[in-house]
Amino acid sequence: MKIPFLKHLQRLTGPVANEVELAAGPANGPIEQAMQHLLAELPDLLMAAVVEVATGKPLATYTTARELRPAAVAGFNAEAVRQVQASLAAQGAAHESLEEMLFTLPSQLHLLGVVPSGRVFVYLAVDCRDTNLGIARAVMRGGMARAEPAEAE
Repeated sequence: MKIPFLKHLQRLTGPVANEVELAAGPANGPIEQAMQHLLAELPDLLMAAVVEVATGKPLATYTTARELRPAAVAGFNAEAVRQVQASLAAQGAAHESLEEMLFTLPSQLHLLGVVPSGRVFVYLAVDCRDTNLGIARAVMRGGMARAEPAEAE
């Protein structure tokens, strides 16, 4: 039985596990498609998000456990993207653009893929025992393609 009140109570203590949360907005279709692609291709995904680079605002999030908080790390990840972009500009590498970042932990892989326009990035975290880097990168790139369709460029 679904009781809306209980879902609202759960949200007060953190993200709801195993559910995509979309930010309110008129153009959520591509963002939701990107998240659904990530979940379909990587069912053992730990967490995922689509985030605005400029603001660090998560447009969509997903987590498998309440203690994992993709919305909380979204701003930090956006700042990392902005810092690398600023570093490239300072180096005079204006013709270069950041495509992806990888953070490796002993048991997890965290990937950030910046869409070609640079407006948003797709973030995902996987357990190293469940998938490998090649699979995670391929799935992330598929999510990036859905988050910003070619017509939007």
